[in-house]
Amino acid sequence: MEIASISSGSHGNCILVMSEKAHILVDIGISKKKVLEGLEILGVNPNDIDAILVTHEHTDHIKGVGVFARCYNTPIYSTHDTIECIKDSSTVGDVNDEQFNEITPFTSFEIEDIEILPISTSHDAVDSVCYRFDSDDKSCAIVTDLGMYTEEIVDNLQGLNALFVESNHDLRMLETGPYPYHLKTRVWGKRGHLSNEDCGKLISELAHDDLEHIVLCHLSKENNLPELAYESVRAEINSSEVDFSADDFSIKVTKREEVSCKIKI
Repeated sequence: MEIASISSGSHGNCILVMSEKAHILVDIGISKKKVLEGLEILGVNPNDIDAILVTHEHTDHIKGVGVFARCYNTPIYSTHDTIECIKDSSTVGDVNDEQFNEITPFTSFEIEDIEILPISTSHDAVDSVCYRFDSDDKSCAIVTDLGMYTEEIVDNLQGLNALFVESNHDLRMLETGPYPYHLKTRVWGKRGHLSNEDCGKLISELAHDDLEHIVLCHLSKENNLPELAYESVRAEINSSEVDFSADDFSIKVTKREEVSCKIKI
Protein backbone atom coordinates (compact mmCIF):
# COMPACT_ATOMS: atom_id res chain seq x y z
CA MET A 1 0.00 0.00 0.00
CA GLU A 2 0.91 3.63 -0.46
CA ILE A 3 -0.45 6.67 1.40
CA ALA A 4 -0.03 10.38 0.73
CA SER A 5 -1.49 13.55 2.17
CA ILE A 6 -2.96 15.93 -0.39
CA SER A 7 -4.06 18.43 2.26
CA SER A 8 -4.15 18.33 6.05
CA GLY A 9 -5.45 20.81 8.63
CA SER A 10 -8.49 22.76 9.72
CA HIS A 11 -8.70 24.47 6.31
CA GLY A 12 -9.24 21.15 4.52
CA ASN A 13 -8.28 17.47 4.57
CA CYS A 14 -7.74 14.86 1.90
CA ILE A 15 -5.57 11.73 2.04
CA LEU A 16 -4.99 9.16 -0.71
CA VAL A 17 -4.65 5.45 0.05
CA MET A 18 -3.55 3.12 -2.75
CA SER A 19 -3.00 -0.58 -3.24
CA GLU A 20 -2.35 -2.66 -6.34
CA LYS A 21 -6.04 -2.52 -7.26
CA ALA A 22 -7.64 0.29 -5.25
CA HIS A 23 -7.42 4.08 -5.09
CA ILE A 24 -9.29 5.65 -2.17
CA LEU A 25 -9.67 9.23 -0.97
CA VAL A 26 -10.27 9.73 2.73
CA ASP A 27 -12.27 12.96 3.04
CA ILE A 28 -12.39 15.80 0.53
CA GLY A 29 -12.42 19.04 2.44
CA ILE A 30 -10.74 21.02 -0.33
CA SER A 31 -11.74 22.15 -3.80
CA LYS A 32 -11.89 19.77 -6.74
CA LYS A 33 -9.13 21.82 -8.37
CA LYS A 34 -6.79 21.16 -5.44
CA VAL A 35 -7.68 17.47 -5.40
CA LEU A 36 -6.91 17.18 -9.12
CA GLU A 37 -3.62 19.01 -8.68
CA GLY A 38 -2.68 16.63 -5.89
CA LEU A 39 -3.68 13.53 -7.84
CA GLU A 40 -1.67 14.72 -10.84
CA ILE A 41 1.43 15.10 -8.68
CA LEU A 42 0.84 11.58 -7.35
CA GLY A 43 0.29 10.17 -10.84
CA VAL A 44 -3.34 9.13 -10.26
CA ASN A 45 -6.20 9.62 -12.71
CA PRO A 46 -9.31 10.95 -10.90
CA ASN A 47 -11.41 8.48 -12.89
CA ASP A 48 -9.52 5.70 -11.10
CA ILE A 49 -10.67 6.74 -7.63
CA ASP A 50 -12.75 3.81 -6.38
CA ALA A 51 -14.26 5.46 -3.32
CA ILE A 52 -14.45 8.49 -1.06
CA LEU A 53 -14.44 7.58 2.62
CA VAL A 54 -15.83 10.31 4.88
CA THR A 55 -14.80 10.45 8.53
CA HIS A 56 -17.43 13.00 9.61
CA GLU A 57 -19.53 15.90 8.37
CA HIS A 58 -17.45 18.95 9.29
CA THR A 59 -16.77 21.27 6.36
CA ASP A 60 -13.01 20.74 6.35
CA HIS A 61 -13.71 17.08 5.54
CA ILE A 62 -16.66 17.24 3.09
CA LYS A 63 -16.44 20.58 1.29
CA GLY A 64 -15.32 19.05 -2.01
CA VAL A 65 -17.08 15.70 -1.76
CA GLY A 66 -20.14 16.66 -3.80
CA VAL A 67 -18.46 18.25 -6.80
CA PHE A 68 -15.89 15.45 -7.08
CA ALA A 69 -18.47 12.68 -6.67
CA ARG A 70 -20.78 14.24 -9.25
CA CYS A 71 -17.99 14.76 -11.76
CA TYR A 72 -16.53 11.25 -11.54
CA ASN A 73 -19.54 9.29 -10.28
CA THR A 74 -17.46 8.19 -7.30
CA PRO A 75 -19.07 6.09 -4.53
CA ILE A 76 -19.17 7.68 -1.07
CA TYR A 77 -18.84 5.62 2.11
CA SER A 78 -19.75 6.78 5.60
CA THR A 79 -22.01 6.04 8.55
CA HIS A 80 -25.77 6.49 8.26
CA ASP A 81 -25.96 9.67 10.35
CA THR A 82 -22.97 11.24 8.60
CA ILE A 83 -24.51 10.50 5.20
CA GLU A 84 -27.71 12.22 6.29
CA CYS A 85 -25.67 15.30 7.26
CA ILE A 86 -23.86 15.21 3.92
CA LYS A 87 -27.18 15.08 2.07
CA ASP A 88 -28.39 18.10 4.05
CA SER A 89 -25.23 20.12 3.45
CA SER A 90 -25.59 23.06 1.07
CA THR A 91 -21.81 22.96 0.64
CA VAL A 92 -21.95 19.43 -0.79
CA GLY A 93 -25.05 19.87 -2.92
CA ASP A 94 -27.07 17.13 -4.57
CA VAL A 95 -25.51 13.70 -4.96
CA ASN A 96 -27.31 10.66 -6.33
CA ASP A 97 -28.58 8.41 -3.55
CA GLU A 98 -27.08 5.43 -5.38
CA GLN A 99 -23.60 6.78 -4.76
CA PHE A 100 -23.94 6.58 -0.98
CA ASN A 101 -22.88 3.43 0.86
CA GLU A 102 -23.64 3.08 4.56
CA ILE A 103 -20.98 1.58 6.82
CA THR A 104 -21.11 0.56 10.46
CA PRO A 105 -18.39 1.28 13.04
CA PHE A 106 -16.32 -1.82 13.88
CA THR A 107 -17.72 -3.74 10.91
CA SER A 108 -15.18 -4.35 8.14
CA PHE A 109 -15.92 -3.93 4.45
CA GLU A 110 -13.84 -4.31 1.29
CA ILE A 111 -12.98 -2.10 -1.64
CA GLU A 112 -11.08 -4.11 -4.23
CA ASP A 113 -8.11 -5.67 -2.40
CA ILE A 114 -8.30 -3.51 0.75
CA GLU A 115 -10.16 -4.50 3.90
CA ILE A 116 -11.35 -1.40 5.74
CA LEU A 117 -12.36 -1.11 9.37
CA PRO A 118 -14.19 2.04 10.51
CA ILE A 119 -13.49 2.81 14.18
CA SER A 120 -15.63 5.16 16.25
CA THR A 121 -13.89 8.31 17.49
CA SER A 122 -14.71 10.86 20.19
CA HIS A 123 -15.45 14.07 18.28
CA ASP A 124 -18.21 16.66 18.21
CA ALA A 125 -19.83 15.17 15.13
CA VAL A 126 -22.87 12.93 14.71
CA ASP A 127 -21.00 9.64 14.23
CA SER A 128 -17.32 10.22 13.47
CA VAL A 129 -14.92 7.41 12.59
CA CYS A 130 -11.31 6.83 11.69
CA TYR A 131 -10.19 4.10 9.30
CA ARG A 132 -7.84 1.13 9.36
CA PHE A 133 -6.70 -0.41 6.05
CA ASP A 134 -5.35 -3.95 5.58
CA SER A 135 -4.06 -5.32 2.29
CA ASP A 136 -1.53 -7.98 1.35
CA ASP A 137 -0.39 -8.47 4.97
CA LYS A 138 0.25 -4.75 5.45
CA SER A 139 -1.74 -2.37 7.65
CA CYS A 140 -2.14 1.37 8.03
CA ALA A 141 -4.60 3.74 9.66
CA ILE A 142 -5.70 7.36 9.42
CA VAL A 143 -6.68 8.63 12.86
CA THR A 144 -7.70 12.29 13.17
CA ASP A 145 -10.38 14.44 14.79
CA LEU A 146 -10.65 12.89 18.23
CA GLY A 147 -10.48 14.59 21.56
CA MET A 148 -9.41 11.42 23.33
CA TYR A 149 -8.50 7.85 22.49
CA THR A 150 -10.03 4.82 24.15
CA GLU A 151 -9.03 1.22 24.82
CA GLU A 152 -11.32 0.27 21.95
CA ILE A 153 -9.37 2.48 19.57
CA VAL A 154 -6.03 1.18 20.82
CA ASP A 155 -7.18 -2.45 20.54
CA ASN A 156 -8.33 -1.98 16.94
CA LEU A 157 -5.13 -0.23 15.86
CA GLN A 158 -2.68 -2.88 16.96
CA GLY A 159 -0.18 -4.30 14.47
CA LEU A 160 0.01 -1.31 12.12
CA ASN A 161 2.89 -0.76 9.71
CA ALA A 162 2.05 2.92 9.19
CA LEU A 163 0.02 5.48 11.11
CA PHE A 164 -1.29 8.88 10.04
CA VAL A 165 -2.28 10.43 13.36
CA GLU A 166 -3.57 13.78 14.56
CA SER A 167 -1.13 16.03 16.38
CA ASN A 168 -3.41 19.03 16.41
CA HIS A 169 -2.23 21.52 19.00
CA ASP A 170 0.29 22.52 21.60
CA LEU A 171 -1.58 23.09 24.86
CA ARG A 172 0.40 26.18 25.82
CA MET A 173 -0.09 27.79 22.40
CA LEU A 174 -3.81 26.99 22.58
CA GLU A 175 -4.14 28.45 26.08
CA THR A 176 -2.42 31.72 25.16
CA GLY A 177 -3.51 31.91 21.54
CA PRO A 178 -6.15 33.97 19.71
CA TYR A 179 -9.10 31.56 19.94
CA PRO A 180 -12.08 32.67 22.08
CA TYR A 181 -12.47 30.66 25.27
CA HIS A 182 -15.43 28.59 24.04
CA LEU A 183 -13.40 27.46 21.03
CA LYS A 184 -10.37 26.66 23.19
CA THR A 185 -12.50 24.46 25.42
CA ARG A 186 -13.90 22.71 22.35
CA VAL A 187 -10.45 21.95 20.94
CA TRP A 188 -8.92 20.61 24.15
CA GLY A 189 -12.11 18.82 25.25
CA LYS A 190 -12.76 15.10 25.04
CA ARG A 191 -14.70 15.60 21.79
CA GLY A 192 -12.19 17.96 20.23
CA HIS A 193 -8.68 17.25 18.94
CA LEU A 194 -5.57 15.41 20.10
CA SER A 195 -2.74 17.50 21.52
CA ASN A 196 0.88 16.82 20.64
CA GLU A 197 1.37 15.11 24.00
CA ASP A 198 -1.67 12.85 23.65
CA CYS A 199 -0.61 12.01 20.11
CA GLY A 200 2.74 10.83 21.45
CA LYS A 201 1.01 8.78 24.15
CA LEU A 202 -1.22 7.07 21.58
CA ILE A 203 1.78 6.25 19.39
CA SER A 204 3.53 4.75 22.42
CA GLU A 205 0.56 2.45 23.01
CA LEU A 206 0.70 1.28 19.39
CA ALA A 207 4.47 0.88 19.13
CA HIS A 208 5.78 -2.50 18.00
CA ASP A 209 8.65 -3.86 15.92
CA ASP A 210 6.89 -3.55 12.56
CA LEU A 211 5.53 -0.02 12.97
CA GLU A 212 7.76 1.78 10.47
CA HIS A 213 6.08 5.04 9.49
CA ILE A 214 4.41 7.68 11.66
CA VAL A 215 2.94 10.76 10.03
CA LEU A 216 1.67 13.66 12.16
CA CYS A 217 -1.30 15.40 10.57
CA HIS A 218 -4.21 17.80 11.09
CA LEU A 219 -1.93 20.38 12.74
CA SER A 220 -3.59 23.62 13.80
CA LYS A 221 -2.25 26.66 11.98
CA GLU A 222 -2.91 28.92 14.98
CA ASN A 223 -2.02 26.57 17.84
CA ASN A 224 0.88 24.46 16.66
CA LEU A 225 4.10 24.43 14.68
CA PRO A 226 5.46 21.49 12.66
CA GLU A 227 8.76 21.55 14.54
CA LEU A 228 6.97 21.73 17.88
CA ALA A 229 4.67 18.82 17.06
CA TYR A 230 7.61 16.73 15.89
CA GLU A 231 9.74 17.37 18.96
CA SER A 232 6.84 17.05 21.41
CA VAL A 233 5.77 13.70 20.02
CA ARG A 234 9.35 12.44 20.05
CA ALA A 235 9.76 13.54 23.66
CA GLU A 236 6.55 11.79 24.68
CA ILE A 237 7.62 8.53 23.04
CA ASN A 238 11.06 8.72 24.63
CA SER A 239 9.61 9.34 28.09
CA SER A 240 7.08 6.51 27.87
CA GLU A 241 7.55 3.11 29.48
CA VAL A 242 7.60 1.19 26.19
CA ASP A 243 10.80 -0.42 24.94
CA PHE A 244 11.06 1.90 21.95
CA SER A 245 12.55 5.31 21.28
CA ALA A 246 11.48 7.90 18.74
CA ASP A 247 14.53 7.00 16.64
CA ASP A 248 13.02 3.56 16.02
CA PHE A 249 10.41 5.10 13.71
CA SER A 250 10.31 7.33 10.66
CA ILE A 251 8.34 10.36 11.88
CA LYS A 252 7.14 12.98 9.41
CA VAL A 253 4.78 15.96 9.52
CA THR A 254 2.26 16.71 6.78
CA LYS A 255 2.17 20.05 5.00
CA ARG A 256 -1.09 21.95 5.20
CA GLU A 257 -1.85 22.82 1.60
CA GLU A 258 0.29 20.63 -0.62
CA VAL A 259 1.07 17.01 -1.30
CA SER A 260 3.38 15.58 1.33
CA CYS A 261 4.43 12.49 3.24
CA LYS A 262 3.99 9.93 0.49
CA ILE A 263 5.01 6.61 1.98
CA LYS A 264 5.10 3.05 0.71
CA ILE A 265 4.51 0.17 3.08
